[in-house]
Amino acid sequence: MPIEQIVVLAIIQGITEFLPISSSGHLILVPVFTGWADQGLLTDVMVHMGSLIAILVYFWRDVLMLARGGIELFKGRVTDAGRLVLLIAIGTVPAIAFGLILRKTGFLDTIRGPQIIAWNAIVFGLLMLAADWLGPSKWRMEDMRISPALIIGVAQALALIPGTSRSGITITAARALGFTRPEAARFSFLLGIPAMVGAGVLVLGEAIEAGEPITGDAVLTGALTFFFALAAIAFLMAAVKRFSLLPFVVYRIVLGVVILLLINAGLIFA
Repeated sequence: MPIEQIVVLAIIQGITEFLPISSSGHLILVPVFTGWADQGLLTDVMVHMGSLIAILVYFWRDVLMLARGGIELFKGRVTDAGRLVLLIAIGTVPAIAFGLILRKTGFLDTIRGPQIIAWNAIVFGLLMLAADWLGPSKWRMEDMRISPALIIGVAQALALIPGTSRSGITITAARALGFTRPEAARFSFLLGIPAMVGAGVLVLGEAIEAGEPITGDAVLTGALTFFFALAAIAFLMAAVKRFSLLPFVVYRIVLGVVILLLINAGLIFA
């Protein structure tokens, strides 16, 4: 891959993976404006690894706490950290179940169109605005229970539909349930760890099956993605402490409208 493609992919994947603005919506625009060929499965694996490591680095204290809680669970002792591990596991189940159903039925292949991505960017953006404006800000992650964890997990499952945004829909659900913005974002990222691990393993299996070799381009893209992803996480966590989610909503609406206009102009096939 040319260096400019590596940099652009790293920027788009790293930033849009974590900001609530729909990564699929941006990725569909890349070939429209550049004409670049698909980057390949191994690059996708490296990008996933870079994004995952960014979460682990930024939330290292939480990750360490969860690891200790998991160890205590294996010893038969349920601590607060262990309880959070169980809640994250419960929240992960819907995405696994929904993902298996979509892969088995092949339904996912029918909902990847640019028009669907555009409308999802807009509709789920408006839902995020409503949840942020109407949802009370009274709960912290320590107040998480089975019901809200499961509801947020179901919301995460919807992110398998392109244009939804995993971070966007989980933060939306958490805000609607009354969690503060920082705590909603924090739980969203921690909930995303097992989802990203699963997605990475799945794509890695597909890459191995396809016989794709590990290239320097793929490794470099993943490494750059880590830095942009880390910056995106830090930005979002700082942003949700200072202002509402309105700027992200406006951006999503603009993105959706741009995609629809490009479809209308015949530059993207719906």
